[in-house]
Amino acid sequence: MPPERTEVQVRPGVERDLEALTDIYNHYVRETPITFDTAVFTPEERRPWLLSHPEDGPHRLMVAEETGYPGNSQRILGYATSSAFRPKPAYATSVEVTVYLAPDAGRRGIGTLLYKALFEALAGEDLHRAYAGIVPPNEASERLHERFGFRHVGTYREVGRKFGRYWDVAWYEKEL
Repeated sequence: MPPERTEVQVRPGVERDLEALTDIYNHYVRETPITFDTAVFTPEERRPWLLSHPEDGPHRLMVAEETGYPGNSQRILGYATSSAFRPKPAYATSVEVTVYLAPDAGRRGIGTLLYKALFEALAGEDLHRAYAGIVPPNEASERLHERFGFRHVGTYREVGRKFGRYWDVAWYEKEL
């Protein structure tokens, strides 16, 4: 019997996604320097983050979901967000964007699907620039951002400490 065919759909994130999204994020908290959070979250602790990304406006949450999974269930493969770049009002037309994938979802084009949907959703918003911080080395993230027109604009050296060492953050910028 052939394996069931799966399809990936990208849609706005909703409340029922919170546990899966938290699990994905916690993987990066525990295992990588990609996020500078150092303690894992419960879904309830992540709820304000989810609620800060409504279905419209400049701060969005897009979720990649694999459908047609055994038993007709869905599985969250990753997500992309646009969030406030800084809290001061003059920064309102700038967003910080990011993609997080389930540990086994890399190298399938999921990040590309997520960013394509995110930037399409943001096209009508009053936004001027998108920024992304990448902790090197992370060639996959660098390639993804460059594919979407981001360019490297500078690096903060040893700006974060995690796992007993200091990490740089390379900043990328894209015109919107």
